[in-house]
Amino acid sequence: MFSRGRALRAGVVVAAAVLLLPLVSATPSATAEQPGPDSLQGEFAAAAARYRVPESVLLGVAYLQSRWDTHSGAPSVTGGYGPMHLTDARTALAEAPHHSDPSEDARGDASRPVRTGAGAALPPAAALPARLRTLERAAELTGLPAGELRRSPAANIRGGAALLASAQRELGGPPSGDPADWYGAVARFSGADDAATASAYARDVYEVIRTGERRTTDSGQRVALRAVPRVAPDTSQVARLGLRAGSAAGTECPRTVSCTWLPAPYEEFGEGDYGNHDLADRPSSQSVDYIVVHDTEGSWDTTLKLIQNPEYVSWHYTLRSSDGLIAQHVRTKDVAWHAGNWYVNAKSVGLEHEGFLAAPDAWYTEAMYRTSARLVRYLSKKYSIPLDRRHILGHDTVPGTTTATIPGMHTDPGPYWDWAHYFELLGKPFRATAGARADVVTIRPDYASNQPPYTGCEEPGRACAPHGSAAVRLHTAPDEDAPLVKDVGLRPGGADSTIDVNDVGARATTGQQYAVAGRAGDWTAIWYLGQQAWFRNPRSGPTAVGATAAVLTPRKGLADIPVYGRAYPEAAAYPAGVPVQTVSAFPYRLLAGQRYVVGGSGPGEYYYAPTFDTSGHRVVRGRERYYEIQFGHRVAYVKASDVRVRPAGRSRG
Repeated sequence: MFSRGRALRAGVVVAAAVLLLPLVSATPSATAEQPGPDSLQGEFAAAAARYRVPESVLLGVAYLQSRWDTHSGAPSVTGGYGPMHLTDARTALAEAPHHSDPSEDARGDASRPVRTGAGAALPPAAALPARLRTLERAAELTGLPAGELRRSPAANIRGGAALLASAQRELGGPPSGDPADWYGAVARFSGADDAATASAYARDVYEVIRTGERRTTDSGQRVALRAVPRVAPDTSQVARLGLRAGSAAGTECPRTVSCTWLPAPYEEFGEGDYGNHDLADRPSSQSVDYIVVHDTEGSWDTTLKLIQNPEYVSWHYTLRSSDGLIAQHVRTKDVAWHAGNWYVNAKSVGLEHEGFLAAPDAWYTEAMYRTSARLVRYLSKKYSIPLDRRHILGHDTVPGTTTATIPGMHTDPGPYWDWAHYFELLGKPFRATAGARADVVTIRPDYASNQPPYTGCEEPGRACAPHGSAAVRLHTAPDEDAPLVKDVGLRPGGADSTIDVNDVGARATTGQQYAVAGRAGDWTAIWYLGQQAWFRNPRSGPTAVGATAAVLTPRKGLADIPVYGRAYPEAAAYPAGVPVQTVSAFPYRLLAGQRYVVGGSGPGEYYYAPTFDTSGHRVVRGRERYYEIQFGHRVAYVKASDVRVRPAGRSRG
């Protein structure tokens, strides 16, 4: 969220809580893997048979841990390896800083002094306990070397099966072939330290078992879990784990997730200074229109310490990678300081996900994706927020407030966040809603096979490891050798965009919708930052699908119109005592003949909240209306009086 990714990967951070299991007899080393596309499926079957674990249980647990991906033996953000996500604390290095630039203003409002946490000492990283080293325990249970458990998917799967079998024995359960008998062992595998989180994890695994899954993994392996629709596990087994009860008291979360309340402090300190959020009365005072997806750029423990620092900034929820546990910090009626744009802050809910933007191998778990999707669905229903990419924003799609702030805006969760899978879990998959020659397209590359090169993951200029990506790259012409399109906000001097993992100047991402500006063979052009931008979109492997959406263009007689990073009211709308906020245009221009997809619309709003005492807070609402548009990689705003809108539904095919 706060570190822009330049110093992101000091190393892998291990912060998950995974229980160790008792020692049983060792087994011989795993045999070499077969190269066939179905060999991983065979390894699951072999490990299940060897340790007398139902194959559906082993596949279900692995799916929730990794979706059966191997990540070429690289560790996750919680130090987990392989399909079973076995953790190894010895791989953890120093934690990356969560906020590396003390000059940034995550609040994004000039009505009061910037509060960035400058001068406040960040809490030290917590010592890593031995119980996080489940890979060590799996080595003891199987007799396999730790290195083999890290590198070999077959060995890793055996290690996971051994852990499940050991948990089953410890709980007094039989080595049954009925998956219904393994609920307690599955709950223990989660590593959760409270019963609510362990139960939520087990429920998710059994949901996968009931519905079944089938996919091709990142290593080209075909794996399938045949549905067991009538499985009815004994959920009372969780009581045998001896975990604390856990409590969702005071939280705003759906019943289907594990949620805890860890409040951010609303405290006054210094001369007229306070932190780390603002009290409000949403949605009575103003609507909540956005949910902003962030990553933490640090571990769970560090993130929770930061949110409790009144001199730091804030967000509403943090999600843990290991098991999807949610901590809520700020009431959704209140305004957290997370997006760097006060207009967006005042109208959004911020979700932090444990992870790293620029480390493609520091992957997110299926448990966290699923929990996050449930929370977003809950918030979407509560506040009537549309489930599309103009309302479910990445921090990297939040616009700057003024021209000066554009280069400093954040780029998380970055090109490796799997938006396609996320929206499938939200129940809103990105599918074609119009023909191949439609006037509008939805960006939709195949995540696993779409692997554009990036640099800067570990150090500036250094190539990132090949990895699936949700983004396509945009060129000035329909040619791979053509320069990337320019972003004059990011580079006022006119330099070309780059392939750096943090450079969003020439990038369109899954789910974003754009008006078509042209076609040439395997290439499609879209209107983007006031220019034509070309991306490769072959029929044999399309990276976008046809869509229907409302679009706008400058009204007749205007050669171009200004574009804004916030939709503030006109000067006449401000009452006495509330300073007028400048409606500052960006350096971009939206030209006649260009079209951009419309998000929401509404009157200009400004929440005036510069003091700890809320009695003087005001919501200023103007007469001037604005439209939100998908302008570049980030959204932007234009005045309704400057444009004409063409409703959705018209296309050329």
